[in-house]
Amino acid sequence: MRPNPSSSPAPSRRRAANVRRRKQRVRRRRVLAVGLVAALTVLGGAAAYKLTGDSGGTPAGGPTSQARAVPAAESPATTPPPAEVPPPAPAPTPAVDGKGLGTFTTVQANGPVVGKGGTLRKYKVEVEDGIGIDAATAAQQVQNILADKRSWTTDGKDSFQLVATGTYDFTVKIASPEEVDKICATAGLDTGGEVNCNVNRQVMVNIKRWNTGSPKFSGPIEEYRALIINHEVGHRIGRNHLGCPGPGQPAPAMMQQIYGLEGCVSNAWPYNDAGKYLTGPARP
Repeated sequence: MRPNPSSSPAPSRRRAANVRRRKQRVRRRRVLAVGLVAALTVLGGAAAYKLTGDSGGTPAGGPTSQARAVPAAESPATTPPPAEVPPPAPAPTPAVDGKGLGTFTTVQANGPVVGKGGTLRKYKVEVEDGIGIDAATAAQQVQNILADKRSWTTDGKDSFQLVATGTYDFTVKIASPEEVDKICATAGLDTGGEVNCNVNRQVMVNIKRWNTGSPKFSGPIEEYRALIINHEVGHRIGRNHLGCPGPGQPAPAMMQQIYGLEGCVSNAWPYNDAGKYLTGPARP
């Protein structure tokens, strides 16, 4: 039997409609899938940026030469940190005018004879305890001063030698102002806590002058120390005080330069580089 022509189109139209609906559903699923992938990609990119941003704001892909990796969290330390090592104690500052102990350390050293003069003058160096002066260093400084060609060996008469024991001609003593005043007073000298003296075979050096020099003297402290030794040792070998020979000229080492230069220029040495004795008018 043949089908009824009037009823055959309806099933065909229904089948076509079903096909269209299936295709639309497939397309919608594809769109949703694509959208989901895009969303996940965006979220993944944002997460990656945040992590690298926390470690320095650099893009993903590893640290740059300036970035530093964040270390993994560590468990709390189970042992206490090592104790801090205290800084070393500062070296003692030499006293400028403080009190010493009243006792002296004699430098245990013997030096060579300096100078070619026929009169050998042996000397010791002593430093009062408690004034912050290294005795061996001070003795070396005194020896260097007396060995300088501008010092007293140039007179052709005197030579000097540092000794620790045995016979000696005089002692260079570096001491506090109080001790200098006390020893100098035994010869009727008033040093007033300020100046040096030569008394009873003792060259007394006031630590205030040794450490700070004199406001009247223009030059480094080493030069003023040379003036102290040259002036007081000059008295030991029979030299007397001198005055300024003229404006602008070197002050004699035997001038009391601490009281003023009278127009002269500061100078620590009895002789100049040419071996000429720097003299001036006699003074008491």
